[in-house]
Amino acid sequence: MGIVNVTPDSFSDGARFLEADAAIAHAHRLVAEGADILDIGGESTRPGAEPVTQADELARILPVIEALRQAGIPLSIDTSKPQVMRRALDAGADMINDVYAFRQPGALQAVADSNCGLCAMHMLGEPRTMQQAPHYDDLLGEVRGFLQDRVDAALRAGVDRSRLVVDPGFGFGKTKKDDFLLLRGLEQIRVHGLPILLGLSRKSMIGHATGRPVGERVAGSIAGLLAGVARGARIVRVHDVAATVDALKVWHAVEYGVSE
Repeated sequence: MGIVNVTPDSFSDGARFLEADAAIAHAHRLVAEGADILDIGGESTRPGAEPVTQADELARILPVIEALRQAGIPLSIDTSKPQVMRRALDAGADMINDVYAFRQPGALQAVADSNCGLCAMHMLGEPRTMQQAPHYDDLLGEVRGFLQDRVDAALRAGVDRSRLVVDPGFGFGKTKKDDFLLLRGLEQIRVHGLPILLGLSRKSMIGHATGRPVGERVAGSIAGLLAGVARGARIVRVHDVAATVDALKVWHAVEYGVSE
């Protein structure tokens, strides 16, 4: 899953692809590099991020969706606003990736009757405050319990199980120690056997382990995602698609062999 941030303030590439033409060109580069899904976002959810209006978010993402819907690749939209979800689906989006796990009023109703994929992510608090002294008594149990509750809510709303994906939410209301404990115990948070999406590309947990700034975290990010894939992750959300694809090809060759 290649990341397309149409935002001025995302932690890694804020403002680089804010203009629609730049975002569209970047998306095509990610597809050429081997992305299987594009994840388009018009609102930053980095720690401390301020919310944007529905109108601004739609103005950022709709031209990108419309330009890419014939690109032959599924489009995921990173949003928590029900009306943005509806408009994005009407424009041709295939998946909604929600850091609030469809807890906003009307969110499940906005997607239940469609055929889109849904990714529900764990987050403690909300982006402006989530990194202010997060605490867990049982990290893996609490993350799994939250995801179980959100999956059950989606099923009750009429969402077919085959449409669902879960994300443990690295860096969303978690200390660096929490992030690595969560990655190590990834298999323990699986619910209903659903696919796990792994999003740790260039994040501060990678910087904490390597001591490197955001722009120099490719190798560390790949090491983390391979650890996650080995523990059951099935979708990896990344900035650096070409390098990630190469790493996954080698990992796959080791695990499953290659043809002569």
